[in-house]
Amino acid sequence: MQRRLSHADRVLETASSSSAAARSRLAASWHRSVVKHGLDPDERRGPDRIAQSALHHRRAALEKFMTVASPRLDNLFTLVGLSGCAVFLTDVDGVVLDQRLSDADAPVFDEWGLCAGADWSEEREGTNGIGTCLTEQRRVIIHQDEHFYARNTAMSCMDAPIYGSDGQIVAALDVSSARADQTEAFNRLIGAQVAQTARAIEEANFRAAFTTARIIVADSDDTDAATLLAINDDDLVIGATREARRVFGMDKSGTLPPRPAADILGRENGPTGFQKAERAAVIRALARANGNVSQAARQLGIGRATLYRRIKRLELDQS
Repeated sequence: MQRRLSHADRVLETASSSSAAARSRLAASWHRSVVKHGLDPDERRGPDRIAQSALHHRRAALEKFMTVASPRLDNLFTLVGLSGCAVFLTDVDGVVLDQRLSDADAPVFDEWGLCAGADWSEEREGTNGIGTCLTEQRRVIIHQDEHFYARNTAMSCMDAPIYGSDGQIVAALDVSSARADQTEAFNRLIGAQVAQTARAIEEANFRAAFTTARIIVADSDDTDAATLLAINDDDLVIGATREARRVFGMDKSGTLPPRPAADILGRENGPTGFQKAERAAVIRALARANGNVSQAARQLGIGRATLYRRIKRLELDQS
């Protein structure tokens, strides 16, 4: 009878295979954990925890972002908390900044080291929902024995990255389950909700960063991503989410040089959702103002002359 490999042996055998790493994202993460980070899957040491002062500093650096995220974390926990799941928000380094969990489940998560101040980067914890999500910058589900460390194989983790208003990844949103009977099908349902909440946080954070700008929303082939543009009173695009930058070929991250909205929205190869959204916004404003252009312009936060130019460009019947 063939001897059944332990979890650690299976991880090490898979990680040592270059072909496995090429075929599987999970195997590639195990390979990074062993070869790049020098981790041992049988290590029983718990996650590192940063000092309280360092945690306070990290939270302060993301204070506005966390304020925006907080009610959405509450909503997500309302949906998943009764099923033995907890909600965690980390910074870009994988350090847990905020959490939502029930009193009954708190001892389990604390024993696992899933708590505020814990470092769940892939460099420290190997393959795990938080760290691998941040490393690969994508949604991930790490179910039980897909974790790198044997001590983490009792948990299931569903994660999604969150991008800041400058297009750079700023956080990871994690839902972890304390249930041993958690199924992969249930993981996928929760994972979809995690992605939806991450998108809601990203959108709200973007709007908060451009409070005086007009925000245009577009369709995208990536339904999990927020696709927003911020346009100022001079009709210049001054901000764009990560997905909007991809759609319109802008720099992936960083401050955008202001560009005329017409140069971007008027591209023939751009998504028609932008033109539709702009046209609809102008029509709604004119309808609410009973055709009064000055009043409609005030609703839209633009000048009267700008609205006239927009009406002409959109070929709208002013009457």
